[in-house]
Amino acid sequence: MVGAGLIGRRHIELIKQSSECRLAAVVDPNHAAREAFREDRLPLFDTLDGLFAAERPDGVVLATPSQLHVAQGLACVEAGVPALIEKPVAVTVEDGQRLREAAEAANAKLLVGHHRQHSPIMAKAQEVVESGILGRLVAVTGSAMFYKPDEYFEEGPWRRELGGGPILINMIHEVGNLRALMGEITAVQAFSSNDTRGFPVEDTVAINLRFASGALGTFLLSDTAASAQSWEQTAGENASYASYEDVDCYSLAGTDGSLAIPTMRLKTHRKKADRSWWKPLETGNLALERADPLERQLRHFCAVIRGETDPVVTVHDGLRNLAIIVAIDRAARTGEVVLTA
Repeated sequence: MVGAGLIGRRHIELIKQSSECRLAAVVDPNHAAREAFREDRLPLFDTLDGLFAAERPDGVVLATPSQLHVAQGLACVEAGVPALIEKPVAVTVEDGQRLREAAEAANAKLLVGHHRQHSPIMAKAQEVVESGILGRLVAVTGSAMFYKPDEYFEEGPWRRELGGGPILINMIHEVGNLRALMGEITAVQAFSSNDTRGFPVEDTVAINLRFASGALGTFLLSDTAASAQSWEQTAGENASYASYEDVDCYSLAGTDGSLAIPTMRLKTHRKKADRSWWKPLETGNLALERADPLERQLRHFCAVIRGETDPVVTVHDGLRNLAIIVAIDRAARTGEVVLTA
């Protein structure tokens, strides 16, 4: 484990609970963070280079600050060690391209930590889309609206400044979901506002999206809205958040039906001849499994290390998510329609 901060410690908890892997070492330049694991009798290192000089683990989890991901990912590629790299895969698209090129040239086993792609809710939604029951996808509406408390900004004053807002911190999760459900995003348009808190960074954003299929989407993003319409507050996958089982954060609409996520409320016209707003839709709720996507991601990473499967989220995928986030940020600042492909 490289990085023993908040997300690193969560990974460590899951590793300790797993029957498929064990924690071999902890790397962190922060003495207090590293020493917290002294009682586990683990090798402790200041740097990733120090770890590789001493031993070659079967795999590495990079839960370090974003600006270190590319350099440490390149070190793992050079050492031939599979890595799970927390998102974002890079800070800039250009840096991410260097890592992608090196990974592809070496056929390296790199998994990017967009953990929602391991969610059984997402898997079920994708299954519905792929079944064709919705017909041709026409549109998607989505939201990530929640209220970040004052202490969030007091503990990290950088979050009040440009680059610390919900576009770059939160929206990257949503972009991964939207691409998985609707296909590639080819253009974005956005309005942003900082009028509620008055910080230099945005607190609310309205986003339009165009997909390669021709489908369109809208998305509302806010970290100052007293709302439950966000993945964390509806999916029930993270016990740290209050959860509301009757609320959705996505709605997919096709020519034959629509799906609300994560309640999995399905409405369809079973017969094409019945497709009319004058005629009732058949309605129902699909059965759904709930499980911790971080735990499922760890199991997937173990399978990748063993050579049993390929990464579900590649560096290329992580880089596409980042490129679209950068495009949304640019669109919000300039008012332009920004092409992403």
